[in-house]
Amino acid sequence: MSAALRRPLPWCDPETLLERLLPSLRRPGLVWLDGDGSALGGRSLLALEPLEERICRGLPGEDGAQDPFAALAELEASGRPWLGWLAYEAGAWLEPGPHWQSPEMAVLWAIQADPLLVIDHRQRQQWLEGHDAGRLEDLARRLERAATNATTATDTSDPDTAATAGTASPPRLPLESWRWHTPRGAFATGVATLRERIASGDLFQANLTACCEQQLAGPADAATLLALYGRLRRHCPAPFAGLAIGGAGAAGEAVLSASPERFLQLSGEGEVETRPIKGTRPRHADATADADAAAELVTSDKDRAENVMIVDLLRNDLGRVCRPGSVQVPQLLGLESYRQVHHLTSVVRGRLRPGLAATDLLRACWPGGSITGAPKIRACQRLGELEPVARGPYCGSLFWLDGAGGFDSSILIRSLFVQGRRLRAHAGCGIVADSDPQAEAEELNWKLQPLLAALAGSAP
Repeated sequence: MSAALRRPLPWCDPETLLERLLPSLRRPGLVWLDGDGSALGGRSLLALEPLEERICRGLPGEDGAQDPFAALAELEASGRPWLGWLAYEAGAWLEPGPHWQSPEMAVLWAIQADPLLVIDHRQRQQWLEGHDAGRLEDLARRLERAATNATTATDTSDPDTAATAGTASPPRLPLESWRWHTPRGAFATGVATLRERIASGDLFQANLTACCEQQLAGPADAATLLALYGRLRRHCPAPFAGLAIGGAGAAGEAVLSASPERFLQLSGEGEVETRPIKGTRPRHADATADADAAAELVTSDKDRAENVMIVDLLRNDLGRVCRPGSVQVPQLLGLESYRQVHHLTSVVRGRLRPGLAATDLLRACWPGGSITGAPKIRACQRLGELEPVARGPYCGSLFWLDGAGGFDSSILIRSLFVQGRRLRAHAGCGIVADSDPQAEAEELNWKLQPLLAALAGSAP
């Protein structure tokens, strides 16, 4: 493929820019891999007006089901950039079994777009990159018009007007309007069941999840989804956030993510990184209380053990496809603080063996260890027995295949999922031998409440 063309554009807040551009988009479907301006989330990618769309639905043995990893290998071999999501239940194609529940949303959804908009939040610069000069110039002209016409709100006290003036206000979704598939008591019972499994030697750790949902007044169009995502990104900024709105083949399906967790990154030179998160405490407005919460997390034997177990699991996963001796842990149990929570994050790195590619790396590591448990296959089996609904994209990934051997992806935690009128939110907790059922239920609340409060319009 020829070298990419690059076309600088005037700076404009990307949320404002996209809101202004939506009415002129000629094909449905978009992916915004959104950063928060931090060292990890300094850049964003925006894919619009897809040239191609690839979808896989269903699990092995179901009519019409397709292997998503085989499809990803084909996308990777195309030498073109692809962006999209991969659902948790893709694991059924690697380790089949009755514990996998068939998700309602696509198992794999990806689009190929040319050009891509690249946004450097830290330098406040943006540009188009692509290979078709005609498409690039056409989109550049429309983006320039959108940037020129965009006006920023002067009143930033209201989160619904902080990003743009003239943006339709998203629906406010009251906290009491959510219907729980796993109420607090049932979640605590699931924790107790897993503790019994752990005590019997069946497994060491499992990431138990719960979800709630509600019905929107009607199917959410792209403008409504963008407005909801804007509220989420302002209240819960994160380095691996993103918005994906399904195209013609996945109409009515969308992912809105405020994820702080990288799953797998692969450079064109074969360098691999994963950043598992285990251990959470809520932030506090009072500086002393906030520092105490961080200190409690850093010194917690339970949270440290949980994190180390997943680091060991990921070292083993990477060892299946990385060069011998290359897998290292440059950061173990590092404290990372976000607007809503403190986390313990570790970093595991390796170097991919020659002849292998991103899809091989995904196969070796899917699903992510931080959202399953150890041993991974046994954890998936036990979780399938306890969780009442399929996870779908939750605990799956938003990803980017760059077309030149590179790959980056998140773990879809702190995320919302839309299918038609249905809006669903999930959260999970790592369960180990000394987990307290009520404390784990409270941790679930720490993780979900900022998202739900943002959608309710009640977040501070």
